[in-house]
Amino acid sequence: MFPEIIDTRPLRRAVDDGLNWVVGHWSGALEAAASPLAILLNALEKLLIGTPWWLIAAILAGIAWLATRRWQLPLFVVLSMLFLGVMNLWQDAMTTMALMIAATLTAIVISIPVGVWMSRSRAVRQIATPLLDLMQTMPSFVYLIPTVMIFGPGKIPALIATIVYAAPPLVRLTDLGLRSVDPAVMEASRAFGSSPGQRLLGVQIPLALPTILAGINQTTMMALAMVVIASMIGAGGLGYQVLQGIGRLEVSRGLFAGLGIVALAIIFDRITQSFGKQLQTRIGLSEGRT
Repeated sequence: MFPEIIDTRPLRRAVDDGLNWVVGHWSGALEAAASPLAILLNALEKLLIGTPWWLIAAILAGIAWLATRRWQLPLFVVLSMLFLGVMNLWQDAMTTMALMIAATLTAIVISIPVGVWMSRSRAVRQIATPLLDLMQTMPSFVYLIPTVMIFGPGKIPALIATIVYAAPPLVRLTDLGLRSVDPAVMEASRAFGSSPGQRLLGVQIPLALPTILAGINQTTMMALAMVVIASMIGAGGLGYQVLQGIGRLEVSRGLFAGLGIVALAIIFDRITQSFGKQLQTRIGLSEGRT
């Protein structure tokens, strides 16, 4: 047994007291700051639940066709939507999709500017890298403790925890994609007298889009991976059905809800991957022509 060198109880009490102080003095301000997230999530959920199932299936199948130009993925989308409806999981699936889309959109808005900043500053990269390591390796349950204390059980702490968990891959891949742009291309753009902003928007980001899309793909998958854990604090959706299956020992409930999560993951994974491949092909063709 490891000997007790120092008494860590004062340190633990200090951490707990500090968080309690934040909850007591700043919970109202933090809730107000998080209100746009609540508005976005509620609007997406109402939109998805209120839209006819066949229209959502048709839209997703159309996006799948545009991404792949093949019939297999659109057929899988339609069959997956029918499966969710037949198994009485449609509303839970739409709740899960709303949480995933809200988390992904918020992560995109936050992560891409941070990734751009990292690519342009070595000091920022040195500071941000260990923070991203911490965000990716910290158990997701740890995120839930302060968010639940501040916001209470519900969808907002689940959304915030999902964003924290899902954002790092997009930050890293945005930074990597921008730094991987061919230096000769950047030098040619400088020779034509372009400003740093013009080089970023006109050269770096377009060439880095396949890598950025790969980051969006990873962020989407990690957001879906959080749905079961998020259901423990009131997020609802398919994750709650899995949680109920565990609590009631109902294998069918957990199995069918889990298959629904897998179907959504496959759909969004294949769509984002296919769009990334399309961009890579277009960039390759344009480079070949030049």
